Amino acid sequence: MHYAQLYQESICRLSRVGIEDARSDVTVLFEWCFGLTRSRIVLQGDQDVDPGGLVCFKEALARRAAREPLHYIIGVREFWSLDFIVSPAVLVPRPETEFLLEHIISTVGKAGFHGGPVLDMCTGSGIIAVILALEFGAGTVVAVDRSPAALQVARRNIHKHGVEGAVSLVCSDLFTAFRPAASFELIVANPPYIAEDEFPALQPEVREWEPRSALVAGRDGLDIIHLLAGRIPFFLQPGGWLFFEIGAAQKDAVSYLFSKQGDRFYDCVDVVSDWSGRPRVLRARRRS
Repeated sequence: MHYAQLYQESICRLSRVGIEDARSDVTVLFEWCFGLTRSRIVLQGDQDVDPGGLVCFKEALARRAAREPLHYIIGVREFWSLDFIVSPAVLVPRPETEFLLEHIISTVGKAGFHGGPVLDMCTGSGIIAVILALEFGAGTVVAVDRSPAALQVARRNIHKHGVEGAVSLVCSDLFTAFRPAASFELIVANPPYIAEDEFPALQPEVREWEPRSALVAGRDGLDIIHLLAGRIPFFLQPGGWLFFEIGAAQKDAVSYLFSKQGDRFYDCVDVVSDWSGRPRVLRARRRS
């Protein structure tokens, strides 16, 4: 069999099972298994397929046809123009989180970041902690997750990007492992926020493969956000910023939750919409 024939047949196979980006996925798998970019597939399309690479490719294609996420198969996901390790222990990084990071860096950069401690709650793969350490040159980023398996992935990403001296990992169910005296200049959270009745309608890649505990948070998706809202004011320094990624339908509920704390704790509470115009980021600033 020639590369061109295998390429087209593989695209058809993934398309038949409902994968929208079949061509893109097959191209990635070709490069991963055969070392062939899309341009090389065109140039070498009439050559016989390498038998060694074919074994790898057939296995990978079967996994993708079973709707296993592409990035679990190849083990990495590009994010922020960097490669991050991913596994079924963590969520695959999404564009919504890239928007969250862009907004954090823009807002805190304008307001002035003093290099104080940063808290990344529900860190998962550690991408937020790593990027904040790289972008801010923060001396201390504390990355928290209750999943030891997720923290193992985060540890690998911290090592991969050379920020071991800046990022510390803590296994904790939210703030349960923290002393009351702990305080942070910046707190970021990408908590579970999917409602229970929304979960069955998610794509198979998400519903059947990604960790449910990192996605679902009770009947309305707000269970974890409620818990965090009640504790964060006691760990956020005066003048410090808080950022949450939220679901697009949660703007009113989350705005109310934090605004009712405003007179006591915050002098700024609002929700920012993402590139598609959907509410995506809750931000608040602790009163000075």
